[in-house]
Amino acid sequence: MLELVDVSHVYPNGTRALDGVTLSIPKGMYGLLGPNGAGKSTLMRTIATLQTPSSGTIRFGDIDIIAEPARLRERLGYLPQDFGVYPRVSAYAMLDHMAVLKGIASASDRRATVETLLVQVNLWSVRNKAIAGFSGGMRQRFGIAQALIGNPELIIVDEPTAGLDPEERNRFLNLLAEIGENVVIILSTHIVDDVADLCPRMAVLADGRIQLEGAPQDLITRARGTVWARTIDRSDMAEMAERHIIISTRLFAGRTVIHVLSDAHPGAGFEAVEGGLEDVYFATLAGSRAALKAA
Repeated sequence: MLELVDVSHVYPNGTRALDGVTLSIPKGMYGLLGPNGAGKSTLMRTIATLQTPSSGTIRFGDIDIIAEPARLRERLGYLPQDFGVYPRVSAYAMLDHMAVLKGIASASDRRATVETLLVQVNLWSVRNKAIAGFSGGMRQRFGIAQALIGNPELIIVDEPTAGLDPEERNRFLNLLAEIGENVVIILSTHIVDDVADLCPRMAVLADGRIQLEGAPQDLITRARGTVWARTIDRSDMAEMAERHIIISTRLFAGRTVIHVLSDAHPGAGFEAVEGGLEDVYFATLAGSRAALKAA
């Protein structure tokens, strides 16, 4: 279990990236949803011991992460949003080098580790190919392979599917699902479908604060009866924005479909939306923005 209590972080320029984050994250896949700039990467770097929070406590089992970062690193696998490698080095050689850095001294142990991981992430056939020639999806699969060195108990993946085509995204998500049963995996993303597909629990982070937390299906059920849809002409958008809280828009057959947030029926032309996690997410962000304006 990963426990965060009242974790805040203020950068030297005064920016408050995290504001009293409290979470309990059990084994399995855990989704952290939030828009760009919400504080997700700051939170992931803080948990990964790459920066120290301004205040609060973080524990993983019996480890005080802030006081004993080296102990956590022994059990940590981390795939940051952007990770650097030596581009002309082969996948096999790079993983072997990283295994040395992780403390696997025996050549035979490293060989067994590297070969197992390359097969697991479906890169065995290109093991001797330079990483510079990898596609985006192949690079991400290599990234998760390096994160799995040493059988970590806590794995952090930050925006892992951004920029991947649908086929590579599915491969990557299936790989995460396979390894996510017996360890804590935090999936930090702004892509709602990634969380909906994989995570039995999730939280929404916006403006450095946890705005919502729970099981996706429970959150969807709670939101029913509060989201409404109507198809309008684009020219009517300004009027609708004045009268309603619009949480999302999309084009359909040349017209605009709006989703609005309302506890009661918002008027003629609107129909109740059965709802999904995307509506929950957008409604949460709308509530966060409204609270900021009112403050």
